[in-house]
Amino acid sequence: MIIDHLKLLKLANRIVNVGGSSPAEASIVAEHLVEANLRGHDSHGVGMLVAYVRDLDNGTLKVNQTPEVVSDTGTISVWDAHAGYGQVVARQAVEWAIEAARKHGVAVNGLRNAHHIGRVGTYGEIAARAGMVALHFVNVASGTPGVAPFRGKEGRFLTNPVCIAIPGTDTNEPILLDFATSRVALGKVRVAHNAGKPMLSGALLDHAGKPTTNPSVMYTEPRGVVLPFGEHKGSGLALVCELLAGAIVGSASVSTATPPERGILNGMLSIVIDPARLSTRDSMLAEIDAMIAWVKSAEPADRDLPVLVAGEPERIARAERMANGIEIDDATWGQLMAIAERYQIRLDS
Repeated sequence: MIIDHLKLLKLANRIVNVGGSSPAEASIVAEHLVEANLRGHDSHGVGMLVAYVRDLDNGTLKVNQTPEVVSDTGTISVWDAHAGYGQVVARQAVEWAIEAARKHGVAVNGLRNAHHIGRVGTYGEIAARAGMVALHFVNVASGTPGVAPFRGKEGRFLTNPVCIAIPGTDTNEPILLDFATSRVALGKVRVAHNAGKPMLSGALLDHAGKPTTNPSVMYTEPRGVVLPFGEHKGSGLALVCELLAGAIVGSASVSTATPPERGILNGMLSIVIDPARLSTRDSMLAEIDAMIAWVKSAEPADRDLPVLVAGEPERIARAERMANGIEIDDATWGQLMAIAERYQIRLDS
C-alpha cells in the first residue's frame, strides 16, 4: 500500500495525541516517525506506533515528560528522561549540547532512560545544520537481547546504533553516518516479517545457530538472533555503545539483571563539537568538498549504481517518497488501522 506522507503524518499525529501527548509533543513524535519513513528507514517509522501504544498501555512510556537535569557543569550534562518520548527529550538534549558547544567549543550530554529515541540520524542532522560535528552512541534496553556477539548464537545486545554527523558546505549536504551495530536493525526484520519477505543472507541465525533468511525466527520460540555487522568489529562497537550509553551515562543496560520487559529504553551519549575551534572555516569547508569529490570520483563497480557518500541514500529515498508516497506493508497498515479503530480516529476528517 502506498500512502502519501501527509496522510501518514496526520494519522501518526492523532494516534500520539489521543494517547495523552500535548499537541507539541504529538507533532514532534509524528514528524520524526514519518521522516524516518521518508528517509527509507521504515524500521523506525510509523510502524513503531504499535509498540508505543503497547508501552502506553503497560505504563512503560510516559507522556509529556520534562527531563530531570541530574547534573550540569556547563559543558557536561546528564539528563534522565524517566521513560518520556525519546524523540522529544533527545532533541532537547542535542539542542542543549549545540548551544553549550557554541559557548565552550565542545559539549557532552548523557541521556538516561529515554523511551525509544527513534532514528538517531535526526539528531545528527540537527547538529550538522547548526554547523556542528556530532557523535552519538546509543544503547537499547528492551526485552530479550536479539543480537549475538561475535562467535555467539545467543543474544547479548540489541541494535546499539552509532551516528556521526559533519556539517555540509555550499556545495555538499552534511555527511551523516547513522547505522546499527547489528547487520540489520531489528525493525527491518520486523518489516520483512510483516511483509512476508526474506532477509538478506548473512544477517540471521536460527535458534540452532544455523544461517537463515527467514525473519520469522525472531518471532517464534526458541528465538533466533541477528548477527553483528563486520563480525568482531560490529560486536566490539556494540559493546562500546552499551558501555558508553549505558554504564558510563548511568542509563539502563542489557544484562542478566535487566527486567525482561520495561518498554523500549535508550541511553545516549552525545558529543557536539564546534569545528571552528579546530581549524578555519574556509579551509575546513574546502577540505570537506575536496574529500567528497575525491571519494565520488571513484569508478563505480556497477555503472547503474553510482558511488554514494553517507547521507545520500536517505536523501535519494526522501525525494522519491515525497513524490510517490510511502510503501506500508499490509500487516503494519492493518495494525495501524486497528489502533485507529480503537481510538475512533477517522482518516477522512
